[in-house]
Amino acid sequence: MKQKLPLYGIGPVYGAIVLALTVAAAVCRDLPIFASGRLPMLRIPLCVAGILLILIGIFMWIHANFISKIDDGIHNSRLVTTGIYAWVRDPIYSAIMIVCTGILCILGNVWFLVLPFVFWGTMTVLLRATEERWLREMFGQEYEDYCKRVNRCIPWKRK
Repeated sequence: MKQKLPLYGIGPVYGAIVLALTVAAAVCRDLPIFASGRLPMLRIPLCVAGILLILIGIFMWIHANFISKIDDGIHNSRLVTTGIYAWVRDPIYSAIMIVCTGILCILGNVWFLVLPFVFWGTMTVLLRATEERWLREMFGQEYEDYCKRVNRCIPWKRK
């Protein structure tokens, strides 16, 4: 019997971490200690960037779940490399990161713009320790070749 991947993997843990940090930033944004991060001249550009990021994240999440049908790939022990997965290896986790980064932009406090780097680092550590290891064991060279072509969390095609 062929080994199966877990349906949710490390996703709920990663999502909870990123969401908790985003909520903490929202709660703390007006505290006096963070007052210097509120720059009125950046309010509108940050808000526009935030809305765009949220829309991109929602698009990625919908595409990964409903168009690329990642659940079917997991249930059938098939490596999904088409659709949004041709642009980014972990579009669901990336979508969470991008939506929360958009929310941070809308909050309008530049101190919290360090959090996307924390999101990225957390994603990298968690995925290397879990899902990427599982996928290497299951798919071997096919997954290695895929990793060479497609970035882990920022959507773009490598040459």
